[in-house]
Amino acid sequence: MLLLLLKFLTTYTAIKIPAVFYYSSTRMILAAITTLLFTILMGPYFINKLYALKTGQSIRVEDCPMLADLHKKKRETPMMGGILILVSMIIALLLWMDLHSSFTLILLVATLWLGTLGGLDDYLKMKHKNSKGLRVRTKFGFQILFAALLGLYLFWPALTEFIHHGAFFSAPLSKYGDQLYSTQSTYAHYYFPFMKGALFTLTGWGLILGFFFTLVVVTGSSNAVNLTDGLDGLASGTVLLVALVFATFAFLSNHIQMARYLNILYLEGSSEIAIYMCAVVGACLGFLWYNGYPAQVFMGDTGSLALGGVLGTAAVLLRREFLLALVGGVFVIEALSVILQVLSYRYRNKRRIFRCAPLHHHFEFKGWPEPKVVLRFWIIGFILALFGLVSLRFQ
Repeated sequence: MLLLLLKFLTTYTAIKIPAVFYYSSTRMILAAITTLLFTILMGPYFINKLYALKTGQSIRVEDCPMLADLHKKKRETPMMGGILILVSMIIALLLWMDLHSSFTLILLVATLWLGTLGGLDDYLKMKHKNSKGLRVRTKFGFQILFAALLGLYLFWPALTEFIHHGAFFSAPLSKYGDQLYSTQSTYAHYYFPFMKGALFTLTGWGLILGFFFTLVVVTGSSNAVNLTDGLDGLASGTVLLVALVFATFAFLSNHIQMARYLNILYLEGSSEIAIYMCAVVGACLGFLWYNGYPAQVFMGDTGSLALGGVLGTAAVLLRREFLLALVGGVFVIEALSVILQVLSYRYRNKRRIFRCAPLHHHFEFKGWPEPKVVLRFWIIGFILALFGLVSLRFQ
């Protein structure tokens, strides 16, 4: 919004606007500051409102009865704090991002779509204390629908041309080496950390595999972050680290000389993704002010489904799906622990691998204090983030 205003003032008035405000690096910093200050300053107001609405945390006990005892002090802690995170991110998007960019619109839709889905789930849990919220099939279905629409946009040329014909936002273009790619050819290439060039390229009917891979990445990321959100500050801290890595990659991918030097894909306009990732970093950092142990508020599905979906969407748009699996290794491990637990219980005569899943609860049951579990998971996330950044120099 402000970017359009600045361009208008520069074009139609004699007012001289400092060029620094047009730089993506400046807008990245301003986006992070915006979300950080908004979440910290508006936090008390949001928390008081949530307390008034009695949005207390619901604790599942059907498969982990001891969890009620471990987390009994959290019953009255309000959830739906994700509203605070998402509102700050949308404000930063409207202020500092280019509204003509298709990346901006996609990230905005991802935030609103998955945030609304998570908010409805939280609302049903709040309204009916014994309710599990939305049915799993319903929740999963809407996640799949969003990912499918994103996949169709990226892999169906006719749809992409129809959307951008006469539209005020532009389709993404990319370049690797001296080769310029259109939207579809861009997203036919898949890149792997530490590897120079594309890991593989899909053509023809193979693009259908790319479409389904997009579904897996976006929905998997959304649900993995949702599963990770079980201890004070755990999801906020790990999302922050992953977003920081993606902000770095998106920023470098927007500069053709840096991209050529680092042997990475040049993606025109990817700086808008970098700005939004910085907004995520600031929002999560500000939210940790109130979400750190002992938490005054939880993000709930409102925040976790949306943040995970935004990370998955950014990974798809940057062609960094495998990088997400690396730097988001904490999310991967948490999701795998649940899958393995369910499979073991179902096919091994109700025997469990872990005392409780997701994995962070297993360590709680082993006697680790909650802050220690969170801190150690953060350290693992930090190490994985460093591996992700180092991969830039090995390709």
